[in-house]
Amino acid sequence: MKVYHSIEEFEKVDNGVVTIGTFDGVHVGHQKIISTLKQIAKNKNGETIVLTLHPHARMVLFPDDTTLKLITTIEERTTLFRSFGIDHLIIHPFTLAFSELSATAFIKDILVEAIGTKTLVIGYDHHFGKKREGNYELLEKLAPVYHFDLEEIPEQDINSIAVSSTKIRTALMQGDVATANEFLGYDFELTGEVIHGEAIGKTIGYPTANIQVKDAYKIIPAEGIYAVLVKVDDDLFKGMLYIGNRPTLHGSKQSIEVNILDFDRDIYGQTITIIFKQKIRDDKKLNSLEELKLQIDQDKMATIKLLSQTY
Repeated sequence: MKVYHSIEEFEKVDNGVVTIGTFDGVHVGHQKIISTLKQIAKNKNGETIVLTLHPHARMVLFPDDTTLKLITTIEERTTLFRSFGIDHLIIHPFTLAFSELSATAFIKDILVEAIGTKTLVIGYDHHFGKKREGNYELLEKLAPVYHFDLEEIPEQDINSIAVSSTKIRTALMQGDVATANEFLGYDFELTGEVIHGEAIGKTIGYPTANIQVKDAYKIIPAEGIYAVLVKVDDDLFKGMLYIGNRPTLHGSKQSIEVNILDFDRDIYGQTITIIFKQKIRDDKKLNSLEELKLQIDQDKMATIKLLSQTY
């Protein structure tokens, strides 16, 4: 897959089959669009092109709004598009100036003249252009004018999957990673740098790697204990992840830390990836470090049992 960080970098191909969107999560609904895109490209001997904008429009139009949380970073989306076999990914900068581009100008200047779209594949409810004024009806009207074919993903096809990015975010915020994973079609991940913590876990036999997630807009699942896999370099390990403010230790800010089972490497400063499997329990305050250790002993047994069944 070739990746372009602006439309200007892209060189037209002979028979471009294009789709456009944010694709947060690249979930099973998006995968339906990708599947259709690839099938049409195969039938027409064309090449698949995904056009997405970055950063998210809300980050630019409402910079003081900190409520936006995204399922995937742009790096994660890029990896997913590559895994699904897309030929070309255009990541165009979303700016205030770009937000003023009318829907008609978007079709003419971007889709037709800049990209050379021969076929456009789009979901039934997609909107685009200034104030989201562009829709399928406008595309249907202008497709014959600008000589490109239009393929719509029907409402019943999308709704039959019964999934949306909003549903996935809600599941993650509730700690229901099993449902989120089902909707995504793969396991939700968090990637971050291992930073120094207070090393309290080591004193009770459970050393943890404290994770700093760099992307402020990346969604963090609900507080609690999770059974996870941990990717260190190219190796996978079983682990139990904690998200919370450590009430037993009178913590005041959220901590993300993972105990990697059967692991003794020094990984400070490294970037690791947490792959979520299932929530074990909610966070809770305990009366002492001894009680905390006993609880973690139980969490470890539950984690091993769960991961032995699924991995």
